[in-house]
Amino acid sequence: MNKRYFTAESECSRVDNFLAEQLEMTRSAVKKLADGGLVRINGKTVKAGQSVRTGDGVEVEIPEPQPICAKAENIPIDIVYQDEDLAVVNKAQGMTVHAGNGNADGTLVNALLYHLDCLSGINGAIRPGIVHRIDKDTSGLLVVAKNDKAHVSLSKQIAEKTCKREYLALLEGVVKEESGRIVTEIGRNPSDRLQMAVLPEGRGKIAITDFFVEERFARNTLMRFSLCTGRTHQIRVHAKHIGHPVVGDPVYGYKKQRFELNGQLLHAFSLTLTHPTTGEEMTFSAPLPAYFERILQIVRREV
Repeated sequence: MNKRYFTAESECSRVDNFLAEQLEMTRSAVKKLADGGLVRINGKTVKAGQSVRTGDGVEVEIPEPQPICAKAENIPIDIVYQDEDLAVVNKAQGMTVHAGNGNADGTLVNALLYHLDCLSGINGAIRPGIVHRIDKDTSGLLVVAKNDKAHVSLSKQIAEKTCKREYLALLEGVVKEESGRIVTEIGRNPSDRLQMAVLPEGRGKIAITDFFVEERFARNTLMRFSLCTGRTHQIRVHAKHIGHPVVGDPVYGYKKQRFELNGQLLHAFSLTLTHPTTGEEMTFSAPLPAYFERILQIVRREV
């Protein structure tokens, strides 16, 4: 264990905020330490939400970094950009971002370990470098941190909504509005814990999605979505909520699909972020996959 000790020079509403700033760690990482009984104020073990007063002695024990458990695999991936701090990857549909349920093979993380020279260790042995995720059957851009400093910066941008992520999706039906904002609370579906759902106020976490119609067809709408929050399955749940689920969505879409697809037609096509070191605003884009373009050609011919 690596012990660190700080004396608070001013009051702070939460100890996780205080330590996140002192240690250049994410709040969620500090919370894990607190949940494990590794954070103390004036010698007393505290939770992450404990307030800090001027003159308090704050002690934290940081476990030694664990070796990465996922193994490197020579899986082809589309690296759009990389430098010493970060990489931007255009993930293919069907690829899981990181391992789960004990399976550590065939994921984006396995490929990253092979193709990149280093990854941040903040998210532990199974999710090195992973700042945010996109669903297995959603394609498109995500940013990967190559060191802990970059990870903290990028995580903060996502939390503070200064990292802009935009998606294109083909929806069922014709959306009447040109644009709008969907604001709900999202949480686990009480009837099916494997799904997410829009929940009554106070039962979930706030989820905000902006939408813009790109193109209308006889039976479908090509929609652009901009994420203001990052809840699990957010766009897919919100699309269902407005009565226009994503085409090909096996969980939230129509039970009977018109097209033979391997998943939803949802693509993260644009990503804007501020570089952790240079402060430069950077925008990346990824074209629609061929299978998505093929369906667009079909629906454009429909009358």
